[in-house]
Amino acid sequence: MVKISRRLQELNKKVEDRAYEPLEALNLLKETATAKFPESAEAHIRLGIDPKYADQQLRTTVALPKGTGQSIRVAVIARGEKVTEATNAGADLAGSEELITEIQKGTIDFDLLIATPDMMPQVAKLGKLLGPRGLMPSPKGGTVTFDLPQAIAEFKAGKLEFRADKTGIVHVMFGKAAFPAEDLMINLKALQETIDRNRPSGAKGRYWRTVYVASTMGPSIEVDVSLLRDLKVGDAA
Repeated sequence: MVKISRRLQELNKKVEDRAYEPLEALNLLKETATAKFPESAEAHIRLGIDPKYADQQLRTTVALPKGTGQSIRVAVIARGEKVTEATNAGADLAGSEELITEIQKGTIDFDLLIATPDMMPQVAKLGKLLGPRGLMPSPKGGTVTFDLPQAIAEFKAGKLEFRADKTGIVHVMFGKAAFPAEDLMINLKALQETIDRNRPSGAKGRYWRTVYVASTMGPSIEVDVSLLRDLKVGDAA
């Protein structure tokens, strides 16, 4: 049996068994972020999809207007002048076959991997290594592209790739608990709109089931799905 710490037991008492208005939920998330390190703000969204079917899978990116609150190390696999272009655009690592070899040896010193389309046949051999870590480049995720400066700039500024897991739940970090609640609201709204825009063609019936937010070490707080979806961007600001 998992033992719940006294700290979390006390925090759980602050969360009522109901769906909260979005901004109210985010203020409570901030109040319950009491760990001894800077906690992230996380969203856990259950959708009415079954990802085992190709037309019910969700994998896309979201640009968080207020950023993620963290710096990420971007690696780029390209060829020729594109390697120099990536380095000049701010990539932390850039290379061709030699970088693929280093990754095969287990050196994964990056948080995001971007590859140019012409390198994907070679990058494919890294699938078993990078796939389980969520680091495999993909066109849907915006990480397979020839436009390296734009991709690097967007991901460093707060663009995130996410996907629904095999149970149809999306887990996304959408900022830091230290952010103002209004900034978290703007990021959460951007995430909600992205999920709606990318609704899988095979999704039938009720698409949104539940939305919970939490800090890294805090309790889960249910958000009223209807209020979140009805919220206008101006209201979130």
